Formats: sequence, structure tokens, C-alpha cells
Amino acid sequence: MNDKPSPQPETVVWSGVVSDMALALAKGGVGYISGSKALIGDALYSGADAAAKLAEVLPWRSKQPQAGKTAHKAKNRQEGKEPILAVLFSVIILMGGLQIAFSGIRNLTSGHQSAPGQAALAAVLLSIVIKEAVFQYQYRFFKKVGDGSHAAYADSHRYSLYTSITVFLGITLSMAGGYFNLHPLLYMDPISALLAGCLILRKGYVLIMSSVYSKKPQEIPSEETTNFIDTVQRVHGVIRVEQMKALEQGRYVNLQVKISVNPRTTVLEAQDISECARKLLQHRFVHVGEVHIDVVPYDPGYPYKSNHELADNDVPTLLQ
Repeated sequence: MNDKPSPQPETVVWSGVVSDMALALAKGGVGYISGSKALIGDALYSGADAAAKLAEVLPWRSKQPQAGKTAHKAKNRQEGKEPILAVLFSVIILMGGLQIAFSGIRNLTSGHQSAPGQAALAAVLLSIVIKEAVFQYQYRFFKKVGDGSHAAYADSHRYSLYTSITVFLGITLSMAGGYFNLHPLLYMDPISALLAGCLILRKGYVLIMSSVYSKKPQEIPSEETTNFIDTVQRVHGVIRVEQMKALEQGRYVNLQVKISVNPRTTVLEAQDISECARKLLQHRFVHVGEVHIDVVPYDPGYPYKSNHELADNDVPTLLQ
């Protein structure tokens, strides 16, 4: 049986970052050439999506040290690094939102309006198709993995889709105004650019608030921790997962695990087993952050004998 998922979770996460950055560059170039402020606003929103994902992904790329005090210090360093990076990207997003909003207002008050080129409409339609395809790919993968991050992807994608639909309607109505010589409709492109700027400002505000004021961790339902339990069960030396508690904080999941091992296992062997389980969880699930594992001796309970009786009794038991 293959222990590693195909594709790797890191590849799935970075596919979204790369696609957002590519769409931002493509839409920004087409928007500049075609003269569509709305498409430039949509490009900035895609760039904001990429920046927000980078702010969450990059702090966790560093290797986590072994358990104990060293792990506690590493966690503090990561918690100090993540808000700084997220706040930096939030400021950039807010500045971009303000810029596109002021640009839309300036175009509305200028009095001279022109319809954008057909390339702008084709670009926004193609971007909607690509974003939906990437979202379905990521959503289905992480829902199958069961790490609880698919809900965050759905929430982020919803507002990205709102922005693209707003831009699509603005460009379409503005082109219709130019085609049918309806001057009021020409204002729809800068109006949609202004709305896109407001959505960008909202995204920057949400990112900076979630970074400064961290949310209280929420426990994931037990039915969604099945994949975590199955992964720990594959570790050699683990008899049973006695308890699995998953706490979701933002897009990351912290695990509290209690496993049982053979009572004749030494303390060093138990530490090796727990360390192996921790590394396997963090390797398989990209959104797993801190993993705390407690090791207890396995107790089969009445009427079965436990392994610690084997030293004084040669009669075989059901537990091998």
C-alpha cells in the first residue's frame, strides 16, 4: 500500500499560488492594453489571493524540530513570524485596493468614457474557467484528505468568484454601451473597477484582522479525523490510537494524539514511535502544524491478559 498521497499536498497548495500569480499577470497585461480598469482590478484581486496564500504557506515551510522545549520555542518563532508576513502582505493588498478604487472614481469623474476591447471580455471569461478548475482540484483533494482546509478554500473562492462576475458584467455592459451607442453604459467598467477595489480592501482587512487577532481553535468533528488515525495506525509499534483530537486554527490543524504500545516497550522505543508518528503526520498533511503525542501501555482489558504478565506466565495470551 502506498503511504503517500498522489499528488503531494504541497504540490496542490502551490498550484493555487502559481495559478493566481499567473492570472494576475495575464489579466493585468490584457487590462492595460484593452483599457479596462475593471480587469486590472480583477488582476489585483488574483494577486491578493496569491499573497494571502503565501502569507499562510511560507511560515510553515521551515522544518520543525523534535518534541519538548525545542519544539515549543520553534512554535513561538513561527507564531511571531506569521503575523509579520501576513501584515506585510495585508498592507500591500490594501494599497492595491485603494489604488484601483481611486482609479475607478477618477475615471467616473473624468467625463470621457470608452468601451474596453474584446480581449478584456475573453480574458475574464478564461480566468473564471481556470480559477474554477483549480478550485475544484484543490477542494476535492483536501476534502478527500480530510484535513479540514477545504472549507477555507471554498470561502476564499466565493469572493474571488464574486469579483470576477462583477468585472465580467461591467465589461459586458460597457462593451454593449459602445456597440449600441449607449453612453451611460460606458460607466459600468469604472463602476465595476470601484467595486473590485472595495472587495480587495475587504480581503486585506480580513487578512490583517485574522493575523493580529487569532481565532480560538475549533475542534474538528471526529468523522473528519479518520485519515489522521489511519496514518498513525500505519506506524510500526502502534497498537491502537486511543484518542485523536484535532483543533483547527485558521487553515492549520493541531493534533493531540494518545497512542498505545506494547507494555514491554522501553521508554526510548516509545519516544521513537511517537516521533515517527509525528513526522509522518506532518509529512502527509501539509496543513498539520503542532502534533502532541502521548504514549501509554496497551491494556486489552478483562477477560484478556496484557503483555506485562508474559514475564511471569508462560501461558500464551490472545494478544501477540
